[in-house]
Amino acid sequence: MEAAPIIDVAPLLDDDADPGAVDAVASEIDAACRHLGFFLIRGHGVSADLTRRLESAARSFFILPEADREAMAMRHGGAAWRGWFPIGGELTSSVPDRKEGIYFGAELGPDDPRVIDGLPLHGPNLFPERLPAMRDAVLEWIDAMTALGHRLMRGVALGLGLEAGWFDEHLTADPITLFRIFRYPSIDADLESTPSTWGVAEHTDYGLLTILHQDHTGGLEVRTPTGWDDWVEVPVQPDTLVCNVGDMLDRMTAGRYRSTPHRVRSPRGRQRLSYAFFFDPAWDAKVVPVPVTGPRIADSADARWDHKSVDWFEGTYGEYLWAKVGRVFPDLRASVDPPNRQR
Repeated sequence: MEAAPIIDVAPLLDDDADPGAVDAVASEIDAACRHLGFFLIRGHGVSADLTRRLESAARSFFILPEADREAMAMRHGGAAWRGWFPIGGELTSSVPDRKEGIYFGAELGPDDPRVIDGLPLHGPNLFPERLPAMRDAVLEWIDAMTALGHRLMRGVALGLGLEAGWFDEHLTADPITLFRIFRYPSIDADLESTPSTWGVAEHTDYGLLTILHQDHTGGLEVRTPTGWDDWVEVPVQPDTLVCNVGDMLDRMTAGRYRSTPHRVRSPRGRQRLSYAFFFDPAWDAKVVPVPVTGPRIADSADARWDHKSVDWFEGTYGEYLWAKVGRVFPDLRASVDPPNRQR
C-alpha cells in the first residue's frame, strides 16, 4: 500500500528559516509530487480557531431550511460562479455527484474592472443572511489559504530546481483562488458502490495545487502508482491539510509531477464535510512549460479517467478553466455564456 507522506512545511513560512531546512522541505515536496501526487502538511500556520469557526459555519449552513440555501443558489451568482448547489447538482464524467456544496472565491466589489467586464469566475460571493459569521470565516480562510498557496508553490519551485519565486513571476502573481465547501450525506450500509452512489467519482483536479481540509469521517481515496485498480485512503490526521497536484502542474512539468486520480467514498452512518481550496494560475496567464530537464513522461489519453490528455490545451489558463467548469455545470454555463461572448 502506498501512503501520502506528512511534511512539516513550517520552514517555508519563515523568512528567517535556515536555507538547509527550506531545501529539505522542498525535496520532500518534490518526492511526494513525483510519486503519489498527494501529501499532508503540518506546520501550515492556519489557526485552530479559524478552522473551528469555519467548521461551525459550514455545519450551520447545511442545516438551514432549503429555502435559505436556495436563496444562495449558483444561478444567482451569474458569471462569478458562486453559491450553493443541491445534491446531484454537480457532475463528474457526466454522472451526478452525491454531494451538495457552496462555491466561493476572491471577494471582488462591483467597481473591480474584472467584474465590470463580466470576466467569468470573478465577482462577489453569496453569503446566507441568517449566518453572518460565515462571511468572516470564509473570507479569512480564503486569505489564509492564498498566502499558504504562495508559500507552498515556492517549495514546489525549489523542488524543481527553480528560483523560489518562479511561479509568482510567471503564473500566480494574481492567482485564481476557488474555495468550495462540500457536504456528503450518509448512505445505507448495505448500499452497493456504483457511480451514482460515490460522493465524487474518479477524477483529477484542473489546476496547480489543491489544499484540502477534511473532517474526521474520511473517505478520500487515491489511486496508487502500483496498479490501475489499487486505491489507498488518505488518512485523517489532526492539524494537517491534504495537498495534491492538479492537471496543469502535471502538464507544465512534462509529467514529472503526478495529477493522480482520486475519489470520495460516500460515508456510511454519518455525513462528511470537506473544504477544498484551489490555487491556480492567473486568468490571463499563458500556460508555459516549467524549465526542467528530462524526457516527457507518456500521458496516454486512453489511460486517463476522462480519456483526455493533459496536453490537449494551448492558451491562457482562464480559457482552459472556463472550458473545464462548463462541463461540470453545463446548464449554468449556457445561462451566463451566450454565443459569441467576448472574454
